[in-house]
Amino acid sequence: MLVVEAVGGWWSGSLALLADAGHMLVDAMALGLAVAGARITLRPPSARYSFGLARGEVLAGFFNAMTQFALVGFIAWEALQRLLRPHAIASGEMLAIALVGLMINVLVLRLLHRHDADDVNMAAASLHVLGDLLGSVATVLAALAVGLLGWLWADPVLSLLVSLLLLRSAWVLVRRSAHILLEGVPEGVNAEVLLAELRGLDSAIVDVHHLHLWQVGAGQRMATLHVRVARAEQGERMLRLVQTTLAERFGIRHATVQIESAGCVETGPNCAAR
Repeated sequence: MLVVEAVGGWWSGSLALLADAGHMLVDAMALGLAVAGARITLRPPSARYSFGLARGEVLAGFFNAMTQFALVGFIAWEALQRLLRPHAIASGEMLAIALVGLMINVLVLRLLHRHDADDVNMAAASLHVLGDLLGSVATVLAALAVGLLGWLWADPVLSLLVSLLLLRSAWVLVRRSAHILLEGVPEGVNAEVLLAELRGLDSAIVDVHHLHLWQVGAGQRMATLHVRVARAEQGERMLRLVQTTLAERFGIRHATVQIESAGCVETGPNCAAR
């Protein structure tokens, strides 16, 4: 479809078709990168990478979003040139090719639709295909406007509008990927709420502090924390209770919990007595 749209865009003189072909070129590379990222995450932990390579999918998502920025810049520049110097467009051929592209993009997007909400790699792949779908819709509308109304400006204007939609989506994905890479608290988890719930689990828990929350990859939320108990013999029972609560209430299934009974063994503001 990429080849068909590129040749059709050159033949018909349509920027919208050429822009859609450009989307598909980037997306072909992006989907290949997404596959590579997904395969990398399947590799088991090693002595060098104790968490495995789950961050590979986050890096793939980040890179894919950055390619969208470059593509948006190219489309915007070309659209400006077409607005300044419009020329004839073969709207019939443009419409036929755009309709075929639209059907293909709908099919691919449906295949990618069901993915983990935390999987930024699959989200990035879906974003690229969604961009293609929007591009195909814009191309169909532009072909109709040119063919029925003679509006040559519709071709570059609709291409520009699609690029603006992609710009917003790419920015959201960049922020999401960067948040994970910078060890931010996982989306949907409130640290203060989590602390309050753990402190109220049992009367044996004196305090919970030194909490750190982050996410390695899709669905892989991590936590480290200190739990102070009233008596040392209560430690194992509280450990199981805390880990069960973290898994069931907050989706954190990898938690390292340090049990203390005589006060925090470390120094600093994170271990200040309450």
